[in-house]
Amino acid sequence: MKKTTTYATIAASMFFAFSLSSCKSNESMYKKAYEKAQAMNQNTQVTEEPAVVNVTPVQQQTTTTTTTTPVAKNTTPVAQSNVKVQEESVQVIDGAGLKAYSVVCGSFSLQANAVGLQQKLKQNGYQAQIALNPERKLYRVIASTHDTKDQATDYRNKLRESYPDAWLLYKK
Repeated sequence: MKKTTTYATIAASMFFAFSLSSCKSNESMYKKAYEKAQAMNQNTQVTEEPAVVNVTPVQQQTTTTTTTTPVAKNTTPVAQSNVKVQEESVQVIDGAGLKAYSVVCGSFSLQANAVGLQQKLKQNGYQAQIALNPERKLYRVIASTHDTKDQATDYRNKLRESYPDAWLLYKK
């Protein structure tokens, strides 16, 4: 009886010791994974494939109807003046440079996605550029850039056939 109790005590203590040692948290593993993720976020080189974006070019109309309405100097027509323009401080990442007003057709937090859309736009004849808004950490894909709000609005309206969410950006 004494031997059985001793064996039972030894077995129970080994089971207890084993169960405590196997329940330790793997903090070091979590820390390594976290550090690896942080390093990947800070890495400026993109290693993943850009997302595939289907782009349809803007169809140019073959017939145009022109109506002239007299407008007083230094005013814009009502349709143009009601257009919402977002004002941002942006830096050109890839492109020739921005004028006062730009037509944006995509915004991305990952530069690789912005590059993918830019390439599609260039393949379809657009002079696409990429600008970074450092405050929001967003890459803006710009289809065209213009000196006046009227020009930018007209282009945006045409571009909305392919990109319904296109909007105007005023560069600070």
